Amino acid sequence: MTFYKHCLGAELAMQTVEGSPIEEQCPAAMKHQILHASLTKDCLLVMGSDMIGPDGFHMGTNMSLSLNCCSEEEINVFFSKLSDGGKIIHPLREEFWGATFGVFTDKFGIKWMLNYDKNSQK
Repeated sequence: MTFYKHCLGAELAMQTVEGSPIEEQCPAAMKHQILHASLTKDCLLVMGSDMIGPDGFHMGTNMSLSLNCCSEEEINVFFSKLSDGGKIIHPLREEFWGATFGVFTDKFGIKWMLNYDKNSQK
């Protein structure tokens, strides 16, 4: 992420497992791992996570794509279309940070995280 920060001239923020609402759900050895990282610059938002899911590491799942949506309708349409033929890991639902969020693996094996926070919309 520091490479992308440099390339994009963006601001980097990283959230560790420690201090997050999921800290108690994770083994102590994970507390210093990065839960998620984000790069922001103007309206650009790039988010990433390399957390390994409950199924362990599998080639091709060592990264996730994160898509911030602009409306409830958009997140529902994108989630439905992109997950078609794939596997839903975490159904769309409101999360502790106040946004609608869901995770799935698409039919090509790519992991996606979709997020819509109505409170951050202009």
